[in-house]
Amino acid sequence: MKPAEVADAMGMAKRSYEHFEAGKGKINLERIHRFAEATDSDPYAIIDCMALGSPEFAVRCADNKAMLALRVVTQEFDEDVGDAIMELDTRSIINAFTRTLKDLGMQAVRRDDAAKAWLDERIGRLVTPSKDEDE
Repeated sequence: MKPAEVADAMGMAKRSYEHFEAGKGKINLERIHRFAEATDSDPYAIIDCMALGSPEFAVRCADNKAMLALRVVTQEFDEDVGDAIMELDTRSIINAFTRTLKDLGMQAVRRDDAAKAWLDERIGRLVTPSKDEDE
C-alpha cells in the first residue's frame, strides 16, 4: 500500500502517518492497532518486534497472525485457569513455551520440506510441450 492509502485507511493525515511510520513520537498502541487493521497485519507482532529488536518479526507474523493467536490463547488460558496460574513455577512455563515454539518451528521446516518433496516427486509426471509445438 502507498503511504496515502494507509493514512486514509487509518483516518489520519498523510503527514501524521509519515511521522508515525518514521517512529517519531511516543508509541501509540491505538495507532498500532489501526495500522495493523489497515494493512491486515498482526498488531501484537508489531508491538513485540520492538522488544525483540527485530522488525522482521512483525513481517514474519503479518500473514499468520502468530502473536495475535498467542494473545487469544493466553486470554482463554487466563479465563480457564484463573488464579491457579500463580501456582505455576517459572521453569515449567519456560519449558512449556520452549517445547511449543520448537515444535512450531519444526512444523514450518517439515511443511516446506514435505511440500518440496511432494512437488519434486510429481513434477516429472506433467506433460511438457515439445519444441515442435511452437512451430
